[in-house]
Amino acid sequence: MNIESFTSEHGPTETDEPFELENSYTLDIDVNDSVLAKAGSMVAYTGDLSFTGKSSPEGGITGFIKEAATGEGTPVMRVEGNGHVYLADNEKKIQLLELDAGDSITVNGEDVLAFDSDVSYDISSMDSLAGAFAGGFTNVYLEGPGYVAITTHADPIIFEPPVTTDPSATVAWSGTTPNVQVNRNLSDMVGQESGERFQMDFDGQSGFVVVQPHEEHA
Repeated sequence: MNIESFTSEHGPTETDEPFELENSYTLDIDVNDSVLAKAGSMVAYTGDLSFTGKSSPEGGITGFIKEAATGEGTPVMRVEGNGHVYLADNEKKIQLLELDAGDSITVNGEDVLAFDSDVSYDISSMDSLAGAFAGGFTNVYLEGPGYVAITTHADPIIFEPPVTTDPSATVAWSGTTPNVQVNRNLSDMVGQESGERFQMDFDGQSGFVVVQPHEEHA
């Protein structure tokens, strides 16, 4: 492959969509005002853009997404101005969703990459999982309308309830709410820790659950 072919094949594409996948691992956002994105996810940008920390209901710019291993926060940045910002997160695959008005999805805080500034959000922790995740299991509730980009290790699989999942592999859910259960047969293993000792039970006959073939915080 010569230089011209190489640059032509891998150069940015131009569309009218505000959120566009350049490939499976890179998101192109056409910023015309502002968007919210996971801090540290910017790999390139064009145009006149600024990047600032975003305060959160939990206090400070580090309260939005918690690091499970340390309980500390991962900052979220507001991208403002006019231009294109390109985002990626450790070669994780990007799943792009367009929420209509009234549509909502709850996402593991580690797996939120970006969303429209018009999308409303709320942060909560599942304290019942504090034994497996330092500080609990932090989730971000997102409600449309607007675009939302989430990330998964490899290709996800979508389940309809009822289904039971490993919290470490659970990326997101919508239209259903989990109950946390403890598998006593595994929790009694002396000197052993396993993500499977905690389980998320999704009941009901509606909604969906997104699971990835990877344990994020095992």
